[in-house]
Amino acid sequence: MSDRRQRLHELVLALIRQQDGLELLDADGVVGGAAGGRDPASWLDRNRRLVEHYQALVRTAVTLDALIDQESADHL
Repeated sequence: MSDRRQRLHELVLALIRQQDGLELLDADGVVGGAAGGRDPASWLDRNRRLVEHYQALVRTAVTLDALIDQESADHL
């Protein structure tokens, strides 16, 4: 694994550890027209929101990594 990828991985894990009550995707899916008593639209919407939250964590990690690189380059 490249150094940058390893740093990003560590940053994402650190951000995840900071989350209170981090939810996981509902893997049950839509079986028989309902997902755990919910309609398919609410199941999809919930999972979409969770994916967006994870994407925000990754974008934050990428931004932090870029700032670290910039700060390091400024001090060379």
